[in-house]
Amino acid sequence: MSNRATILIVDDAPLFQAGLSAAFKEEGFDIAGQAERALDAVAIARDVKPELVLLDVLMPGISGLEVVAKIIESSPGTKVVLLTSSESEEDLLKAIKAGARGYIVKTTPLPDLVAAVREVLHGGAVVSPAMGGKLFDTVAHLLRHRELNATRRPALTGREIEVLQAIADGMTSREIGDLLFISENTVKNHVRNILDKLGLRSRNEAVMYALREGMIRAS
Repeated sequence: MSNRATILIVDDAPLFQAGLSAAFKEEGFDIAGQAERALDAVAIARDVKPELVLLDVLMPGISGLEVVAKIIESSPGTKVVLLTSSESEEDLLKAIKAGARGYIVKTTPLPDLVAAVREVLHGGAVVSPAMGGKLFDTVAHLLRHRELNATRRPALTGREIEVLQAIADGMTSREIGDLLFISENTVKNHVRNILDKLGLRSRNEAVMYALREGMIRAS
């Protein structure tokens, strides 16, 4: 990391974006650029190669979550920290899967945000305390089921595996129904059956299990 780390700030609220830029400049960072759309962050990261992208999750059009992997692909040395007003466990897991190194709620005090950014730049990973608890709960739940899953692999039907693959590919229930020529309610029934068989709580957990067991391919 250079003495003055370069940061790209992406947020659709200009005043919030300007405030962050001014605050990080005061803390000794170089601002590599600013953007108000998630897709713009991909192009800027490819051209500028910032050391870190501070990226809002909820933006019009394509969300920050949807471009994390694209940013890392276009600039492999760049780390991504997501800023969010969402405390969704599902969003947190998606962020981790996409390669984000931080998931911070927007209400985080500025000194704590700066400290989190420095931690990521030095090779760490950070989540807001409340989100850390949710992540710990999810990992604990998965570990509790590891022994059962290792000794008795639940038998999923071919259609259930097709549904899981479509979920892993990022499709909604309606899109899965269209793909498999079944109703959206039938898709939801399949998902409930899958979760019951696997003893899991969410679609993401089911996808993670299926990937680990080789039932489906990575999207």
